[in-house]
Amino acid sequence: MRKNYSKKYVLLCAFLMMSVMAFAQTGSIKGKVSDETNQPLPGATVTIDGTTIGSTTDANGNYAINNVKAGSYTLSIKFIGYVTLKQAVNVSGTSTLNFSLVPESKSLNEVVVIGYGTQRKKDLSGAITNVTAKDFQKGVITTPEQLIAGKVAGVSVISNSGAPGAGSTIRIRGGVSLSASNDPLIVIDGVPISNNSISGAANPLSLINPNDIESFSVLKDASAAAIYGNRASNGVILITTKKGKSGKPVIDFSSQISASKLTKEVPVLTGDQIRAYTKANGTAAQIALLGTANTDWQKQIYQTGITTDNNISVSGAAKHLPYRVSAGYLDQDGILKTSSLQRITGAINLSPSFFQDHLKATLNVKGAQSKQRFANEGAIGSAVSFDPTKPVYSGNNRFGGYWQWLNNPAQPGGPLKDLATLNPLGLLEQQDNRSTVYRSIGNLQLDYKFHFLPELHANVNLGYDISKGSGNVIIPDSAASNYKGFLDAKGVTHRGLNNQYKQKQSNTIFEGYLSYAKDFKSIASHIDAVAGYSYQDFSITNYNFGNFARDGVQQPGTQPVYPFDKPENRLISVYGRLNYVFMDKYILTGTVRRDGSSKFNPDQRFGTFPSVAFAWKLKEESMFKGLTALSDLKLRAGYGITGQQDGIGNYDVISFYNLSNNTAQYQIGDTFYNLYRPGGYYSLRTWEQTASTNVAVDFGFLDNRITGTVDYYHRKTSKLLNQIPQPAGTNFSNYIVANIGDLTSNGLELNLNADVIRTQDVTWNVNLNATYTTNKITKLTLAPDPSYPGVFTGGISGGTGNTIQINSVGYPRNSFYVYQQVYGADGRPLDGVFVDRNTDGIVNSNDLYRYKSSDPKGYFGLSSNVTYRKWSAGFVARASVGNYVYNNVFSSSATQLSIFNGIGILNNASTNLLETGITGSSDKGRLSDYFVQNASFIRMDNVNVGYNFGKLFHNTGNLRLSANVQNVFVITKYKGVDPEVSNGIDANFYPRPRTYVLGLNLSL
Repeated sequence: MRKNYSKKYVLLCAFLMMSVMAFAQTGSIKGKVSDETNQPLPGATVTIDGTTIGSTTDANGNYAINNVKAGSYTLSIKFIGYVTLKQAVNVSGTSTLNFSLVPESKSLNEVVVIGYGTQRKKDLSGAITNVTAKDFQKGVITTPEQLIAGKVAGVSVISNSGAPGAGSTIRIRGGVSLSASNDPLIVIDGVPISNNSISGAANPLSLINPNDIESFSVLKDASAAAIYGNRASNGVILITTKKGKSGKPVIDFSSQISASKLTKEVPVLTGDQIRAYTKANGTAAQIALLGTANTDWQKQIYQTGITTDNNISVSGAAKHLPYRVSAGYLDQDGILKTSSLQRITGAINLSPSFFQDHLKATLNVKGAQSKQRFANEGAIGSAVSFDPTKPVYSGNNRFGGYWQWLNNPAQPGGPLKDLATLNPLGLLEQQDNRSTVYRSIGNLQLDYKFHFLPELHANVNLGYDISKGSGNVIIPDSAASNYKGFLDAKGVTHRGLNNQYKQKQSNTIFEGYLSYAKDFKSIASHIDAVAGYSYQDFSITNYNFGNFARDGVQQPGTQPVYPFDKPENRLISVYGRLNYVFMDKYILTGTVRRDGSSKFNPDQRFGTFPSVAFAWKLKEESMFKGLTALSDLKLRAGYGITGQQDGIGNYDVISFYNLSNNTAQYQIGDTFYNLYRPGGYYSLRTWEQTASTNVAVDFGFLDNRITGTVDYYHRKTSKLLNQIPQPAGTNFSNYIVANIGDLTSNGLELNLNADVIRTQDVTWNVNLNATYTTNKITKLTLAPDPSYPGVFTGGISGGTGNTIQINSVGYPRNSFYVYQQVYGADGRPLDGVFVDRNTDGIVNSNDLYRYKSSDPKGYFGLSSNVTYRKWSAGFVARASVGNYVYNNVFSSSATQLSIFNGIGILNNASTNLLETGITGSSDKGRLSDYFVQNASFIRMDNVNVGYNFGKLFHNTGNLRLSANVQNVFVITKYKGVDPEVSNGIDANFYPRPRTYVLGLNLSL
């Protein structure tokens, strides 16, 4: 018995010793997983290959794997959207390993926002491009669309000017309309916003804080955009703002300070050059007008603009309530004196879940207040033309002390010279145009997953977009710009200005739709379907005010006929989409939307907009699976019809009566009355429609280190909304907007992404996008009419009613309509000599011809980002080819007549006058093709560098510093200040500055 006990005791001791030895031979692995910017990646997995042992990172990116036997292992570190990292490790105790993951250039499992839902990128059948925050443009960004300038093939983003908050002209695959809008539909967190301008705001998008934006989805073809039918002919941009995430609160603070400077002045003559030119070519009376100064008037009106932009946000989750709250303040001074913008923004996002995640709610509320001062931009043209031999100040107090042209210079307080150019600085300093604008966009989205059928969801979206803008334009009574003033009933003169403007807008939406998504494994199929209803109401209240002098006296005859006007229109829609995926390689998508608009006659009110698309994942076929270098290959084809109603009146479809304005009163005896009168109408007006075909191939090579897309598209817009004349006596107006005409466009797009280097320490990504596009008008009249020249457009300064562009059959839209200049043996244009193109012996309007277009044939974007450990650097460049610009600055100031005019003053001229010697005496001179110049360009938009200091303050907080330069340089043959002019006519617009930026980002 004792012997058996001894054996058991020995065995127990041996077992305990072996256990201790085994325990002693185990260890642990711990550390942190972060992204390429050293931010933690919560939810990343760290596993030991060949085992089920692993860990998931917490909210701070920390992980720990305990009780690992001693030995050599390979770890796999994974996070969705990032390249999987493999790391060898020897375990003999506690090992601390930190990992930094780099993002995949194109993740096929990336979820992309589409109309009324999301979809995996690999299941897309339409032309959709997604741009996320990590790829945005950097620097001082005041309006959202500037974030994606140069980033998307087929999308042109051209800033309207350098003025604070000026916004941009956005074109997706060029324009498809002549008289209606060419602006895309913009949807922010499910709320389609109006393209109407907001009174008192330079641009409606300037009231949206770009720092709150998470991503853009650009729907370019009809198969992607037809779900928005009636407003989708110009494409759709879906903007998704940032939301809260689970985990402890994270505080993000960013601050920027920047300085903006004028890059180039309009080349004009100096004071000495004007004196020399006048003495050589002027009369004695003109020579006597010369002064002794050398004033650079452009330097007088421009300044260094300082901007600060500060933003703070708090995001996280309180139990089951993810949240994000943000606030921002922008204070921007323009480079043109007296122009400024101050903007305060705030945003709240709450996304709670209820009933075991069966009901998900998302509340988005965004608000902004902007206070803006608008400079008198007439000072830009005045600075180009004002006599540089004159001083800035006169030495007396009249006209604010600014030097002005007087009828009698010997009388400093005397009357101004009629039609004389006014002092540029005086125009700026003696006008105070200030506005205050409020805007709020918000919605509540409810997503209910049915208990009995979890694949079926009921969705409700209640949204709004409201704004209020008001302001005053104040000009002192001493200002030269309002010197004449007006007489009251007693014959007393009142000068200066104190005018008011005010407007309110309301846009409300209700949408309800069902969505269904399910995998049918037995038949290797996946179905994703949406069906819904939408109601949207647009209302504007325009308040009317008379003209007031600075002393508050109202100008006679300017009393408003009615205190306000409230136009309104509504849209009612039903829509559906079915996406079917078979064997994970054949994709078929069908979409239809039927819209009704109050802008049309009941018989024409409804339009149906269908689309169909097919995609084939060739990489999944057996013939391609053996090609290891090929990572992805997919063919796409789609066709659809989209609509257009923007740019037409709310009530023009009916013959309504309107109270006449004060310039159309009827006299009865000695009294003038405002009478009701009918307006012109066209009852058959209906939707402008665009039929679009898209064929594309998506590809990827070398584990998707090189990815790209090639798209070809053809579009035909029919029933063009076009201005047509009315025969006398047939309508109540001379022109109406009717559906007459066709326009076709074709294009080819290329998008390439390459991860040139993709390692733990170094990443280098390059993106190239290119677009080639053409357009041609194929119909403008009901029946072919060779004698009909087309629709004149593109007004220019100089003379009255002059236009420089035309829309005519067989040519691109907005073609220049000009005389063909004759040149001498020395290559200079011969003054007033043009080609007699029809050889009838007379040069007249019959010799005008269509020459070039303002639309580019091709435009390109190139961007690159490099990271090395804690350093990062990058650039964004853009190019445009084949676009031409009419240099209205040269045509107005590059002639002798611009100096020696008929009103008894001297003006300045462009230095181009010294090259050409054009007198400007010919009425045809302004319409010369000499002034239509090649405006192709290469622009370096942005160069940036940054350094991430990592964790500070006892291992908390993350600090990043950055520096960048915007509008670095432009290479072009164009002779004006800037070749990038959206409408093709350069008429002294507010120049784009070069901006130097320092930034700080701190996360806690």
